[in-house]
Amino acid sequence: MQELVDRYGVLLVFANVLALSLGLPVPAMPTLILVGAGLALQPEAMWLPLLGVLAASVAASLIGDSVWFYAGRRYGNRTLQSLCRLSLSRDTCMKRTERFYGRFGIRILSVAKFIPGLSMVSVPLAGAMQSRLPPFLRYDGLGATLWAALGLGLGVVFSRQVETVIDTLSQLGTGAGVVIGIALAAYVGWRWWRRHTLMKSLEAARIEPAELDDLIRNGRAPVLFDIRAPGFRDVDPYVIPGAVFADERQLDGVLAAYPRDGKIVIYCACPDEVSAAWMAGRLRKAGFRDVLPLRGGIDAWRAGGFGVDPLAH
Repeated sequence: MQELVDRYGVLLVFANVLALSLGLPVPAMPTLILVGAGLALQPEAMWLPLLGVLAASVAASLIGDSVWFYAGRRYGNRTLQSLCRLSLSRDTCMKRTERFYGRFGIRILSVAKFIPGLSMVSVPLAGAMQSRLPPFLRYDGLGATLWAALGLGLGVVFSRQVETVIDTLSQLGTGAGVVIGIALAAYVGWRWWRRHTLMKSLEAARIEPAELDDLIRNGRAPVLFDIRAPGFRDVDPYVIPGAVFADERQLDGVLAAYPRDGKIVIYCACPDEVSAAWMAGRLRKAGFRDVLPLRGGIDAWRAGGFGVDPLAH
């Protein structure tokens, strides 16, 4: 381990963190811990190399994050949805990020790397919100520094334990790689199964944008709920005409204000209309008989050539 860290520690950390920041599913925290542990085995010459590795990690993180920051600034919603489709928790990643960002603003970047799924979308969301570059670099750099320092620090503190684990794995030979591969495959499989189960439990029926437009034109407009989070409405400040804002986590107001026999259409800005389908299922269980998510959400509505209204500020 010592020889590996001495030769390739900085390069390994830089490449691993850069790949993670660019969206590849390659966890970097174990690498930081391993390199920190390797450097700690030579305590008399530890601090300068440790600072060098920290600087390489922060630089790699800022490079990768800047790519997504500018992608979000240029492509907005399309970048966010593409990233959520890559996530194993894509049913929640966008909503959670929108709410965190709506509450804390760009300051959330200072802790985003510690919250699974949040770092993936918060960076392009900052770009889509047209945040200025200096605050982005300041808070993202702070978050990258804290995150990398934690990994390296854990390696330094638990260097002996890490060395013992590495020695044990080396004695197992190829069997260790097989065990790690099986564990990783089992984790990914469990996450996939949990999402698959969720999707099967959600409402399968959808209403097409053209069908909704036909209802509106013929004077049979349904109650139309826009359940996008406030932060996302800032990114895309338009609504389908007649839409009412609603929060799928707070259904009491909906249950009290609308009759159970009326038609309701719900749209969001999440992949596969997951949030809209989940809310539709909740409303059906509460006795609403005709509730449908809008297929493709507001993006599909716009793509169909149907009009939208700007939000009033």
